[in-house]
Amino acid sequence: MKKAVAALIALLFFFMFVSILNSDSNELMGIPKFGEVNLSERVSNKYISKSVSDNSEEVVYGETKDAESGSANMVTSVVVNYRSFDTLGEVTVLFLSATGVAILIGGGKRKKLTISINPIVKIAARIIATLLIVFGAYVFIHGHLTPGGGFPGGTIIAASALLMLIVDDKMRTSKLLKVLEGSMGLLYVVIGVVGLLVTGSFLQNFLPTGTIGNLLSAGIVPIVYSIIGLKVGAELSGLLDDFFAEEGEK
Repeated sequence: MKKAVAALIALLFFFMFVSILNSDSNELMGIPKFGEVNLSERVSNKYISKSVSDNSEEVVYGETKDAESGSANMVTSVVVNYRSFDTLGEVTVLFLSATGVAILIGGGKRKKLTISINPIVKIAARIIATLLIVFGAYVFIHGHLTPGGGFPGGTIIAASALLMLIVDDKMRTSKLLKVLEGSMGLLYVVIGVVGLLVTGSFLQNFLPTGTIGNLLSAGIVPIVYSIIGLKVGAELSGLLDDFFAEEGEK
């Protein structure tokens, strides 16, 4: 009986979605036919046609000052400026996932490797791990200028932890990473609250955007990306440590 009810509900939802997708009326806001979209009624058109500076002149790298976002990387402008609240949600999802893994499988001891790692390999791994940390920091610090940002930068930093965990069965990540992870999340929210108090909108930029292309530009964008990079790097490193401890003794 339960399966029949579940199947009936699923069927109703299926027909509801199909009817919405096939509709083309203002009341239902369905998906119009291909090539028949009225762009003037779309939010995307407003973003495409709007000016990011006070005049309609072309935005020039290294010259234009005080643009709306100030970021040379358009993707960054969207991720950390126009939809930063959504990015905060993504960071929260990652935090909850890491916490769930820590609760379920964390707390154990490392299982010893069945093979012996050559000391030269361990030394080389330490050198490479250091370079990865520097490169990860470079990626999220320059996220408003070049492709990259907080998530890729943090992932690169976590790759250094993965490398060390692989070559050293006594290696455990520092407990300070948990402190760093929590403090960065709190700092992200604090920046949002400051934006709310200064501008009236949560996470809205409240700093000068400077000249497009300069390291010190784009307002709060590089700050937020640095926070995300450190937070993601700490969370993923802790996550890897929990996985490596899964098969060890409790």
